[in-house]
Amino acid sequence: MMSNFLASHREELIRRCTAKVAMRPLRAATELQLRNGIPLFLAQLQRTLEAEERHETTVSLMISGPAGGEAAGASEMGTSATAHGRELLVLGYSVSQVVHDYGDLCQAITDLAFEREAPFAVHEFRTLNRCLDNSIASAVEAFSAQRDLSVAAQQQAQASERLEALLHSLRSSLATATYAVAALELGNLSVSGSTGSILKKSLAAMAQRVGGPTLQEIRNASDPTA
Repeated sequence: MMSNFLASHREELIRRCTAKVAMRPLRAATELQLRNGIPLFLAQLQRTLEAEERHETTVSLMISGPAGGEAAGASEMGTSATAHGRELLVLGYSVSQVVHDYGDLCQAITDLAFEREAPFAVHEFRTLNRCLDNSIASAVEAFSAQRDLSVAAQQQAQASERLEALLHSLRSSLATATYAVAALELGNLSVSGSTGSILKKSLAAMAQRVGGPTLQEIRNASDPTA
């Protein structure tokens, strides 16, 4: 049975999978990931198989989730995979590397099973595939959601910077216009002269910045629903 195989060859499977992850270009897995992530999945898979051997379907689904997907974090395995996906994004990895992590697990299991000529039942392979499928789906979903949040935060920060620059420009034009008006009044100058020209340019600049596409773009960037 696959559950017995996983229990008997646990350390070898961890060693092989760790080696595969470590050899993958750009992965650079941390010691904590290698120590916790791989053994945790194997333990959850083993417990799922043991529950199914006892015909405890409810327990099996609580550990690994149903076939065909689940809400992220609805099972133990989904919760672990969700955390894994978020962690990889924080570390700067791509979504393909998230998928490869679980592919390494599957390959390590199937390679060692072939070498040991371990006879697995069809339903056990189905359980393995279900666990991998649910874990990949949860990890990728969490990875994508976290990435969207990061992108939105970056856009918000950029919009804030652009808004600050726009406000600075408006304050500068307003100050210039105020000084021009004061000069016109104090000197009893004609609006058609040079000082009047400065006033007109300042007002035109403010009108352009307030009514132009720049302000609307900033609004859109700061409000994704706009």
